[in-house]
Amino acid sequence: MYGKVLAAAQGVSLAQGGTPILERVDLAVRASELVSLIGPNGSGKTTLVRILLGLANPDAGKVERRAGLRIGYVPQRLAIDRAMPITAERFLGLAPRGGPRERRAALAELGIEHVSVRSVQDLSGGEFQRLLLARALLAEPELLVMDEPAQGVDVAGQAELYRWIEELRTRRGCGVLLVSHDLHLVMAATDTVVCLNRHVCCTGQPEAVARHPEYLALFGPASREFAVYAHKHDHVHDVGGHVHDHKNDHAH
Repeated sequence: MYGKVLAAAQGVSLAQGGTPILERVDLAVRASELVSLIGPNGSGKTTLVRILLGLANPDAGKVERRAGLRIGYVPQRLAIDRAMPITAERFLGLAPRGGPRERRAALAELGIEHVSVRSVQDLSGGEFQRLLLARALLAEPELLVMDEPAQGVDVAGQAELYRWIEELRTRRGCGVLLVSHDLHLVMAATDTVVCLNRHVCCTGQPEAVARHPEYLALFGPASREFAVYAHKHDHVHDVGGHVHDHKNDHAH
């Protein structure tokens, strides 16, 4: 179903000022797989992404990335100086890769070619997030990493954004690592969910994770209402929070 592992963290731990930020975290993203990393504020999600991208080093554990891996990254925040207006096309021109032809193609692929001559400051939240995604696509990524891509986007725009992400994954065959608090949308769109709270609380298919005790302890029983699928309890959980098919286990 999925291809080879593109990037993986194994036993990654990090502390700052004596305070644990990450504790023995494992995470892997494979080609054509959409992995969603969820967790409360302060759970270490962005730190883990930075380590996976090689932007920070762990105290323990290791990170492996496929040799020559092309990564497209959409950061959680990107400050734009409003005193210096810049058009969307010019903004894309600041990317390290891609000429005018590739920039136009990226805008068209995301359905926002009409914003090319508009000021970035005048774009809606949804248009700006798709512009950031277009910029990431100029790297022709094998792995697309997005940290809270729906931030500042209204509910309708969030659904549209996730639809674009799913279509890009399908069309390009790239792996996707998505950090998000939008549980109802994440659960509907993702292949694998990793629930993080300094350590990996639980991981597996969305419908299984949504019933896991540690997930419910973090987000509350009401979070079940976000699920838009029928769930059958045909799995078991090991002590590490991993979800297994009932066929391969004999006791819950």
